[in-house]
Amino acid sequence: MVSKRWPEGLIWVLLISACNLAAGQGTHCDPKKVLTSEGCIKCHAQADAVWKTTPHYKTFAALTRNPAAKEIAQKMGVTSIKRGDVCIKCHYTEIERPDGKLKPVSGVSCESCHGAGKEWVPVHNDYGGIGATKESESPQHALTRLQKARDWGMRNPHNIYDMAQSCLGCHTIPNEKLVNVGGHSAGSLDFEMVTWSQGSVRHNFLRTGGKFNAESDEKRLRVMWIAGMIADLEFSTRAVATATVKDKYGLTVAKRAADVALKIYKVQQSLHNPQLDTIIKAFAKAELKVNNRQQLLQIADEIEVAGREFARTEDGSKLAALQKLLPPKNQYK
Repeated sequence: MVSKRWPEGLIWVLLISACNLAAGQGTHCDPKKVLTSEGCIKCHAQADAVWKTTPHYKTFAALTRNPAAKEIAQKMGVTSIKRGDVCIKCHYTEIERPDGKLKPVSGVSCESCHGAGKEWVPVHNDYGGIGATKESESPQHALTRLQKARDWGMRNPHNIYDMAQSCLGCHTIPNEKLVNVGGHSAGSLDFEMVTWSQGSVRHNFLRTGGKFNAESDEKRLRVMWIAGMIADLEFSTRAVATATVKDKYGLTVAKRAADVALKIYKVQQSLHNPQLDTIIKAFAKAELKVNNRQQLLQIADEIEVAGREFARTEDGSKLAALQKLLPPKNQYK
C-alpha cells in the first residue's frame, strides 16, 4: 500500500508496500475494424515514411529476434510472440482474417495510436461532399467532421488528451503477470509526453500543407506536457485498481501514481487551474492498495473527465509560467 498524509490538506508522504496491475487499459484497436496503414498512406505518405523509421514500425520484425523478448515469452508460456494477446496488444497491429483468426500485420501503427479506422476514415475524409477539399472546407464542417470521426473511434491529435491516452495505454504495461512472472519492465517509467512525442515519431505534415514536418508551438507543448501527466495519473490509478497481489509491478505502479500526482500538485501551485484542483482532490481520496478496485476506478474516471476538460478548454496561453519546466529539444527521443 502507498499511504498518504496531507499536511495543509494536500502534500503527501509516500510509504510504498503493495499493489499491482492485472488487466488491459482499453485503448488498443479492434482487429475487426483495422484497415492497416494502406488505408492511410494515400493522404499521409510523408507521415508513413516517418513511421517506417521508428521503433514502432521496426518492432514487427525486430521483437521476435530479441533474446530478452524470447526469454519473457518463455516465462509466460508463449510459444509465439506474434500469437495470443500477451505481446500483441502493445507491440503489434492485428486484423481479423475471413476465417475469424487474428493476424498481426504491422508493429505499432497509425491505428494503434489513432484508432482502428474502418468506421471513422470515411468520415474523416469527407470535406463536404464530392469535389470538396480540405482547403475549401468550412470551419463549421471541419468541427462537425472531427467530432463525427471521434464518435466513430478516431483519436485525433486535435484532442491532446486522446493522444496521451493512446501512449499511456501501452507505456504503463497493462499486464501484472507479464512483469511479475515474465520479467518484463514495469512500464516506461521515464515517459513524458513532450519528450516522447516530439522527436522521431513527430509527423505534423498536414499543418504545413506537406511542406515540412512542423514543430508544435510553445502553447500546445505546455498543454501536452500537463495532459500527459494527467493521463499518466489516470492509467497508473487504473493499474492500482486491478491489483491482486503484492509484487514488483504493484509497488512500481503505486509509486508511479503517487509521484506523478505530486508533480501535478507542484505545477498547480503556480497555475491554480480548476481541472487540476479537481484531479488533486480526487486522488487525495485514493487508497493505493490491493483489492480496492471500485474506489480507484471511480477516481480514475474522475481524473479522466477533468483531464479531457483541461485539454478542451486550455489553449496554453495561460500556462507561460510552465515554459521553463518543459523539456528542451535536445532531450526529445
